[in-house]
Amino acid sequence: SLASTAITCFTRGLDLRKGTEDVLCPANCPLWQFYVFGDGVYASLSSVCGAAIHSGVITNTGGAVRVQTLPGQDNYPAVNANGIQSQVLSRWASSFSVTAGAKNTALEAVGRSVSTARPSTGKRPKKTVDKKAGNKDCKADIAFLIDGSYNIGQRRFNLQKNFVGKVAVMLGIGTEGPHVGVVQASEHPKIEFYLKNFTAAKEVLFAIKELGFRGGNSNTGKALKYTAQKFFSLENGARKGIPKIIVVFLDGWPSDDLEEAGIVAREFGVNVFIVSVAKPTTEELGMVQDIGFVDKAVCRNNGFFSYQMPTWFGTTKYVKPLVQKLCSHEQMLCSKTCYNSVNIGFLIDGSSSVGESNFRLVLEFVSNVAKAFEISDIGSKVAAVQFTYDQRTEFSFTDHITKDKVLSAIRNIRYMSGGTATGDAISFTTRNVFGPVKDGPNKNFLVVLTDGQSYDDVRGPAAAAQKAGITVFSVGVAWAPLDDLKDMASEPRESHTFFTREFTGLEQMVPDIIRGICRDFLDSKQ
Repeated sequence: SLASTAITCFTRGLDLRKGTEDVLCPANCPLWQFYVFGDGVYASLSSVCGAAIHSGVITNTGGAVRVQTLPGQDNYPAVNANGIQSQVLSRWASSFSVTAGAKNTALEAVGRSVSTARPSTGKRPKKTVDKKAGNKDCKADIAFLIDGSYNIGQRRFNLQKNFVGKVAVMLGIGTEGPHVGVVQASEHPKIEFYLKNFTAAKEVLFAIKELGFRGGNSNTGKALKYTAQKFFSLENGARKGIPKIIVVFLDGWPSDDLEEAGIVAREFGVNVFIVSVAKPTTEELGMVQDIGFVDKAVCRNNGFFSYQMPTWFGTTKYVKPLVQKLCSHEQMLCSKTCYNSVNIGFLIDGSSSVGESNFRLVLEFVSNVAKAFEISDIGSKVAAVQFTYDQRTEFSFTDHITKDKVLSAIRNIRYMSGGTATGDAISFTTRNVFGPVKDGPNKNFLVVLTDGQSYDDVRGPAAAAQKAGITVFSVGVAWAPLDDLKDMASEPRESHTFFTREFTGLEQMVPDIIRGICRDFLDSKQ
């Protein structure tokens, strides 16, 4: 069979290059985030894994799927199946269908590079893994935070180094694969080497062997905080859009507090794993500041991010399961992605030319864009303002912190009817809605929806919004003049300006707006 390509929850048909392609879908994709258009034959805008679950080829545990490219068509229907509501699309240029793929297990996708770790005996055909590129299916920038305290001692320190070396080899380090660095925790943390220093497993192994034992207290909290803040800068080799991971090795217990360090790591978008070896003895427990230290430091207290080994001896069998965890980037819930790190404000035209039934279509468009994001108190936020000559904040970024509440608030917006003063409305939104969140961690976006000529100047207010760090998308319908739309939109204007003759055309723009927000998020400094 063809080798399967591991894809993500969000890979769409149009992202695949071949006419027939075997792909591997990951497990546990968030069903509500899938964009699927059609039934049986899917518009190529659709998520491949979403379509595969929708059509019953796989379940949410993932698996192998064969994707066949088909010509475009008219009228893709909306059908609810297997927990996914597909959507209507009136026309798209290409389609695809999905069938069950070659039966290779999901583990092969993760363990793809394992063959490079063992010398080939010549008995089996060598898998073609581009050694320099490494395991492309494992996207991760990893800091191993090793324990260099008196707790562990020189002998166990060497066993720890052996284990870290084995993990590094099995990960399949390479230019396009995972990158790793090492920080040693002792009295004061020391970055031993950075992500950018080595891109081959051999070099990393050598660097790990050379590490000297430092000794001192195990100030793991201090080291974790330091690593989260300093290690993952772009100049030190961190890559945009790749999950940042710290694997903390702890022999016994930490001599300082981990809770604050865990909070800092989450704020910096870093996924913290804790590998604890040799639990503290009963006498030692009396010295531990906080018995629940693991739960407070890990990315999420869901069992996935903590890992236990009874001793440093015979650890080989623990290597592969740890590598599989580090490579399942869909599970890296603390990564900053466009889905969980944006504020999106919608500025909605309520003027009398829109009319009640078209106003409903506008709200549907707003809902469909909002639906794609992970809205929570620590995630993305949504706000809405309606305007005529006047402005009304329907809800602010802090009013609703769950997706259900946001969607129901959008449904409950009442149509105002009146004139059109878009410039004033942009100034109002910049000041009152974005003002309170301008120093927050999320990137700010404003989507302006209008169906006509504004009575006032839009250029000045839009420039001021952009200067305040807000990326503006303009969406025009019917009589909205293209000049106004371009004047409001952020650069490059072509990709931030949208227009449709009819209100029914809004629906097809939803994926483009979501993609635009994600593209801008990645282009901005992370």
